Amino acid sequence: MAAYPQLGSGALSQFPVQKRRRARTVVNRAADGSVIKLADPAAEVTEWLLTYTDLRDEEAAALRAFFNATEGTLNGFTFLDPMGNLLAWSEQLDNASWQIDPLLSLTAEVSDPRGGARAWRLSNSGGAEQTIGQTLSSPGEYQYCLSAYVRAAAATSVQLMIGSEIARRAVTSEWNRIAWTSRGDEEATSVRFAIEIGAGDVVDVYGLQVEAQTAASGYKASTRGGVYEDAHLGDDVLTMASTDVNRHSYTVKIIHANHL
Repeated sequence: MAAYPQLGSGALSQFPVQKRRRARTVVNRAADGSVIKLADPAAEVTEWLLTYTDLRDEEAAALRAFFNATEGTLNGFTFLDPMGNLLAWSEQLDNASWQIDPLLSLTAEVSDPRGGARAWRLSNSGGAEQTIGQTLSSPGEYQYCLSAYVRAAAATSVQLMIGSEIARRAVTSEWNRIAWTSRGDEEATSVRFAIEIGAGDVVDVYGLQVEAQTAASGYKASTRGGVYEDAHLGDDVLTMASTDVNRHSYTVKIIHANHL
């Protein structure tokens, strides 16, 4: 599936970004007057309004080409939420969304750097490295930033993985946020993001986050995750203005509806 293009800066959007989510509750009123209410996830609609200014010629051309390829509102595409954490269930590492190597054990309710108890203790009882991560249906050619808060009783290191690329980061006895920016595999239609723990190591982890940009923003806890497949443009007209030489402004509306 086609993917919404990143800007030359590696960002998906510029500020301000407007995001609105509409949900529906089904209400059943019985003959005896009692009421049963149930959430209706299939009716959820999420909308983004992206406003761009001072785009270069090549960035403006990429947006126009994307608009033409989707034929306005007709064809769906993959959209990565520029305001969210792309990972699902970032504070529930035992959720089925996470892929965990067999010799890596997880302990919940560890004290976190924000004064709560939402961190996890990752213990590698094996003789080789073990990983925990997620594989997202996101384009390999994007730039991504993977970040996390980490600490360990004894100084060690962990490896951050984006696709086939790997970077090592130091871990100390104090909470520190580590981050790494890289691209996935160029032709891939999915990317695996993971953190690798060395043999025999015990590392506390909090706030795992993936964003489609070149640097980490503030941590955002997630449940659903920020990859929206089969999103659609909200208009059949692309609003554009050329404000100067090599300077262009656009407004783009994007809609994702669970029932489409």
